[in-house]
Amino acid sequence: MTIQTIKISPILKKVTSKRSVEDYYTLCWIQNGIKHIEINKIKYKNVSNSVFFLTPDFDWKIHKNGTSASSGYLLYLPKSVLEYPAFKNLHITQVRFFKSIDEIPKINLSPGIEKRVQSILEMLDELLSTNSPHREEAILSLLNTFFVYCDGKCNIKTFISDNNQKAALVYKFKKRIDKHFSEYHEVSAYAQLLYVSDKYLNECVKEVLGTNAKSLIDEKLIMTARHELKFTDKPIKEIAYQLGFSSPDYFSYYLKKHTNLSPRQIRKS
Repeated sequence: MTIQTIKISPILKKVTSKRSVEDYYTLCWIQNGIKHIEINKIKYKNVSNSVFFLTPDFDWKIHKNGTSASSGYLLYLPKSVLEYPAFKNLHITQVRFFKSIDEIPKINLSPGIEKRVQSILEMLDELLSTNSPHREEAILSLLNTFFVYCDGKCNIKTFISDNNQKAALVYKFKKRIDKHFSEYHEVSAYAQLLYVSDKYLNECVKEVLGTNAKSLIDEKLIMTARHELKFTDKPIKEIAYQLGFSSPDYFSYYLKKHTNLSPRQIRKS
């Protein structure tokens, strides 16, 4: 793999289309100011602070509002990059799996990391255009960091060759969590939404991700709670009820159980 084959560009044009000649995977980070992204003639709106992993098979266009400011970044990666040893085991590099599902691989980034992702991509942009010493190591390190941020939102393994239906169910489960995590905290509620049994949902999550279904719900709740405590001045009581906890005391118990820290300790950390 040569670093020269990696390309990056800010989203500046009113319409940005897929490169017609080059066989590149495209990681598209959309920050704001986008009307919609059109993928295989389907329009996706409300895509701020999300990442689309677009394989060479996808036809796509990004339609931007009429502003001169950048609306994110396009990171073009040749196939050889995904085979680099440091990246091979990250699930983000395995999303070619999604071609077999009626879903575009959109990754909604966790709350509070937009500025960090922006910084990573800005540093990549700078390094790719210079000949700084140790440039290659720095670029690979930044790519790895970016992939890790995305990884938790796209951790569907591709090597379940015999039963993609299970992987598709887990993907739908993760999408339901993103939508309903403050409303439903128990696996049974999501199993009902997906018209399967609790046991079957757990079996699928275990097979696809190597963990249990409840841990995915807990992960979303904890990440959101941390963000609200560290980056807002909302009272702890308000955050507890906002996230669907029956009382501030139970919210505190829940966080201490999973993080060994109280809400006040998380806020001060």
